[in-house]
This record gives sequence, C-alpha cells and structure tokens, in this order.
Amino acid sequence: MHHSKSTRNLAEWLSYIESLHPKSIAMGLDRVKQMIDRLKLHPKFTIITVAGTNGKGSTCAMLEQIYTNAGYQVGCYTSPHLLRYNERVRINKQEANDEAICAAFAAVDAARADTASLDANGDAIALTYFEVGTLAAVWHFMQTGVDVAILEIGLGGRLDAVNAFEPDCSIVTSVDLDHQEYLGDTRESIGFEKAGIYRTSVTAICGDTNPPLSLVTFAHEVKANLKLVQHDFNFTVDGVDSWRYSAGEVDFQLPRPALKGAYQLNNAACAVSAVESLQSSLPVSSDQIASAMLQVSLAGRFQTVSTSPEVILDVAHNPHAARALAENLNVSRASQGQTVAVFAMLADKDMQGVVHAVKDEIDLWYIAGIDNVRGASVEELLAIVSEVDPNARIKTFQNANIAYEQACIDVSENDKIVVFGSFYTVASVMQKL
Repeated sequence: MHHSKSTRNLAEWLSYIESLHPKSIAMGLDRVKQMIDRLKLHPKFTIITVAGTNGKGSTCAMLEQIYTNAGYQVGCYTSPHLLRYNERVRINKQEANDEAICAAFAAVDAARADTASLDANGDAIALTYFEVGTLAAVWHFMQTGVDVAILEIGLGGRLDAVNAFEPDCSIVTSVDLDHQEYLGDTRESIGFEKAGIYRTSVTAICGDTNPPLSLVTFAHEVKANLKLVQHDFNFTVDGVDSWRYSAGEVDFQLPRPALKGAYQLNNAACAVSAVESLQSSLPVSSDQIASAMLQVSLAGRFQTVSTSPEVILDVAHNPHAARALAENLNVSRASQGQTVAVFAMLADKDMQGVVHAVKDEIDLWYIAGIDNVRGASVEELLAIVSEVDPNARIKTFQNANIAYEQACIDVSENDKIVVFGSFYTVASVMQKL
C-alpha cells in the first residue's frame, strides 16, 4: 500500500502518518517522552512554548520576527497550516522544504518502529499526526542547529505533545472557551490545562487580563516565575502608530505591530516580555524589536488581500476571536458600503457565539458548507444565523469558494468581503486567490 520509505514523497508521508493512530487526538505525554529518549531529542537550544485560545500564532510570528531580525537561527513550529504542511516548520521565516520534512518523518518513524524497543505486545509506538509532526519539527531544528525554537501548543497545554519538551520560557496568550470536549467547559478548567506548560523557576507569561484562578494557582504551586499582563508587565497605547512596553525598570516605545487589531498589543506585549526574560542568553536590542513590529505578518489574521472591494481573511472560529474580528471591522468601517460575510464553520465550535459576536458588523451573510467530516452543514448554519439575527439577509452556497465567487460578483468597490469562521474557510478561498 505504501511506497518504500526512501521514495515516499511528502503527500505520501502525510497520509501515512495520518493512519498511524486510530484517534486524531490522544491525550498523554508518555508515548512522546519515550520517543524523545529514542531520538535523543534533548536540545541545547532555547525553547519558548506558546499556548492560548487565541493569539498563539500571532505571538509566535512576532517572536520569530524579533529573533530573526536579531540575527539568530530561529526555528518556529506552528499549526494548523493553510495551504501547505511546510508552513508548520520554518527556519528564519523560510518554510522547510519537502525533502527536509520527509527526512524528519523518516527518522521519527524509524525510532517509532525500532525493533529493539517495541512494547510488551511487540508493537511500535502508536503516534498521532500532531505527535509525529512535533517530534519531526524538533528533530529538524536539531539537525539545522537553531539558537532558539518557538513551539506552538496545538491543543490545551498540559497533555499536548509540545509540552513533552522543557521550555526556557512559556506563554499563555489568552484563556477562553474552545475545544471544550477535551479541555472542559469553563475558563477555570481550560486555564488549568494551559497552565500545564509552566515550569518551576521558568518564566511563565500570561497575556490574559483576567487570568483564571486555576492558572495563577498552578503557577504558584510549581513555583514558576509568573508574569501577568497589567501586573508584572504593561502595554499602553501611545499615539496612533505607537505603544509603550513597561516592566519594572524597563520602559520603551515601539511601533504598532503590522498585524491589525487592538488585541495584537496583548500578543506583542507577551512576546516582548518573553524576549526580555531571555536577554541574558539571547540578547536583543529595542531597535531590533521595533523593526520586527513593523515587519511581522501572518496569513489569515485580519489579512487584507485586495482593495476596492476590500477582501479580508480571518481565521476567527470561536466567540473570543469573533469579538476581536468585530472590533477590527468596526474600526475599519467606511462610511458607505456593505460588509458581506463569507462564512463556514466546524460543527463542534460555538456557532451561536461567533454569529452573535459579529452580527452587528455584517450586512449580508453568504454561508457555506465545509467539505470535512467536522464541517457544519449549510442548513445548520442557516438555522443558527436566522435564530441569532432574525433580520439577517442570507444566501446559501455549497462551499466557501462558490460563496466567495458570488460575493465578488455582487459587491461594488466600496463594499467589503470578510471570509471567516474556520481555518478551512480561509484556506479554501486562499487557494482560489
């Protein structure tokens, strides 16, 4: 069924690693820790782990830009990807090529099936897609010899594969409701899962202005070096184009990040706090941080891909992110013109909450299905939008591409099209673009 390992291309490797474990998500770090020992993945480079309901990707992008500008070799591992798997594994902002990723997968698979150390039943270790990907990324960073690796937590924190590695600094950007089936359905239960990335005597940053007690308590129990936004470090808006970062004696002015939205200052402050905490091992000047703020970019985060009509892509897929999207839409609202939503979501997300958060900024809904087992049907979405906003004007489409094509035909140059609801929704329209 599968080609010999040496000739497998990236697509074949990806379908193979998807088949290794019956579940797409399996909580627990034991299997990954065994693999770390087999692969001798005990890196000497600095590791920053980043968790959070929203803002993880932006915070990773800012750290990646700062350290790249400062001249370090920088590994960055994020998820999910929009168009290519390679987006998940970057060095100095460049995606790893297929060959490098295949080599990493081969190394992980060989260790996984190593006959000298099979389990009691004579089986290889069953790893999930994300676990293989995480091990492969760190293996690749070791082969390349990076100075610092920024690792984004895929889900939660405590039991996420990334948390099997020992960080030199950990960040939780925000705590809100998402993935309730794995993490519990209160901010307290989710806060506990995210706090699991904090370590004894290691800087533990939290960018949530209202941190759950569970997170703070856990940080104190393990004696982490907890730094809370608006408490241990601060950001203040300082004019249209600038902001100030302050923490104790440290106080400097920075340009607004190139990523749009007020909440990006939270993410930026977390990133700067991390950089400050690591100054002794990875010195960075405030000029290098400032230039990074102006250069940072991230696909699908209130990303404008065309003007007149304006087309905005945003991966917002939970109420917390949708509120931020609504705020951005409100700020960028032209006096005339309509806003058309090209909208599709996964059924296991809080669809009501998302629609409620943005409804006041949307004039027309073009809703669509997603070609994925987890996708909500058009009928489901239609019912929810109509229920939350009985006056909503709605058109339905088979998928986001068709909805987007129609939106382009229907709008005039003063209008705005916003594509959101899921990574899948944004990815399918991006592919089209």
